[in-house]
Amino acid sequence: MEHSPKPITPTIAHKLYTALIRARKFDEKIAELYPQQEMRCPVHLSIGQEAVAAGVCGALKNNDIIFSTHRCHSHTVAKGANFKTLFAELYGKETGCAKGKGGSMHFVAPEVGAYGASAIVGGNLPLAVGAAFAAKKQNKNNVVVAFFGDGSLEQGTFHESLNFASLHKLPIIFVCENNEIATCTHISARQPHKELHQRAAGYRIPGVRVDGTKVTEVFFSTQRAVRRAQSGHGPTFIEATCYRWKEHVGPNTDYHLGHRTKEELDAWMQKDPIKLFEQILETHNLLPDVERKSIVRSVEQDIETAIQFAKQSPFPKLEAIFTDI
Repeated sequence: MEHSPKPITPTIAHKLYTALIRARKFDEKIAELYPQQEMRCPVHLSIGQEAVAAGVCGALKNNDIIFSTHRCHSHTVAKGANFKTLFAELYGKETGCAKGKGGSMHFVAPEVGAYGASAIVGGNLPLAVGAAFAAKKQNKNNVVVAFFGDGSLEQGTFHESLNFASLHKLPIIFVCENNEIATCTHISARQPHKELHQRAAGYRIPGVRVDGTKVTEVFFSTQRAVRRAQSGHGPTFIEATCYRWKEHVGPNTDYHLGHRTKEELDAWMQKDPIKLFEQILETHNLLPDVERKSIVRSVEQDIETAIQFAKQSPFPKLEAIFTDI
């Protein structure tokens, strides 16, 4: 799909840019601090993939629901979660979003519609379908989004979830972040073709492929999917092509391991979602440079405040080990 020529408003431009910067700065700070060994949970960073989360969540309302994966940072941040509770969770503190018991792979912020993440590949899909089924039964007008990676298509839960959602015309959007690699195995070794959105046709669900480095393209596709869901026509499958700049888990790069090359990484980094969006903002005079810099400063200040909050927060008490489990 080509980059949409449709205009966006300054308000939407501000919202999308803020989400991109929040997601990027959040993960960059984790990559900076992780070697200090104070964060004792694995971290799956979303650097390079932020436009998918920002574009999708930018088209949602606060009461719309998302379910995420082990790589849940960008989704939860883009939905509007508080930095303080997220960093506290990374540091294992009782003030964390999961009270210090979930870590990086189990971010949750129900106050903004982020209902949680599953570390099991494809494990969040049935949860999202269940929430969409409940929304339909209760005649709610909200939409549910399931984020997942290309590896989830190899799980039975993927097929069961699409089948059930199509059968009942549920208000759900399936968003596949196709970065073409599952841990360290390229999609060519796992799938007969990489046009993953075509899989949806088998369940009579419209499937679209978007450039996941272009936040407005993701945004407009999600808007259409939201309207379809709210009008009672059921699910949409969005495949967003993207690329994670860091290793599968951790703050470093992984091209030295041999399953992808530095040249490939460099090529994708030239398609930095933030820089691409900044070009649009400048071309259409949507968000002045001074305002963009103000957003960056504000986000950086919020992050520093959140880190201090996290470090000063207490660890969970021993007697709380079995509560909320």
